[in-house]
Amino acid sequence: MCEIFYAKDKLSLKLTCTWSSSCLQLSRPDMEKMICRILLLISLNCVCGAFVVNVTQTSYQAEENHNITLEWTFTTTADTSPDSLFIFCVLRTDHKGSVLFVLFKGVEVPESRDQQFVGRVQWDKDVLSDGRLRLHVSRLRTEDSGWYRCKVRRNNVLNSSDCWLNVSAARDCPEPERPNTDTPETPNTAGGGNIGLYCGLGLTAAVVVVLVVCCISFIHCHFDEQHFCSVFSGGSEEIA
Repeated sequence: MCEIFYAKDKLSLKLTCTWSSSCLQLSRPDMEKMICRILLLISLNCVCGAFVVNVTQTSYQAEENHNITLEWTFTTTADTSPDSLFIFCVLRTDHKGSVLFVLFKGVEVPESRDQQFVGRVQWDKDVLSDGRLRLHVSRLRTEDSGWYRCKVRRNNVLNSSDCWLNVSAARDCPEPERPNTDTPETPNTAGGGNIGLYCGLGLTAAVVVVLVVCCISFIHCHFDEQHFCSVFSGGSEEIA
């Protein structure tokens, strides 16, 4: 008696035969059918094992209000096209699951996105055909922390991979250092003395200049008065 066991989740194939007279007496058509079934199971096993989804980074660290890019990779073939892809990405936390991104036959379905991520998720279409999924999440929040899982299905073959994102709270800006008012400042006596000296010298020089100008003016006026008097006296004598 011949039995075939196939475990898809373990990607294994097991063939057990208990040889008996009935097994040895298989007809040629029955033998061919059994061989075809074995080859079909082997081919399915190879196809399932060939499609792999990975993350480029298993853990991310970011700060609140910053932006981040999450990236997954998956195997492609020559005939892989975006129309053959179905992608479903979700954030899983201890409390709930939030849909992050959905792609159906190469077309994004933004209506399925959870309210938490509305207007904050963008993706790169150009790299999808190369087997890369890039999701740009902007204006991060602390509640965005958790496990991000993306499931990718290609030609009815499904696989997935997870990554962890931790968003820390934004740090407050440090306050400027304030001067220590407990210790009184020592007055700069040297500077004050120099300023007083300069002011005294300036005032003295100004007084000297004023006195000199006054003296010159007085002398000039006195000389003019004597000259005027002498001229006036001479003129009077001539008239007399």
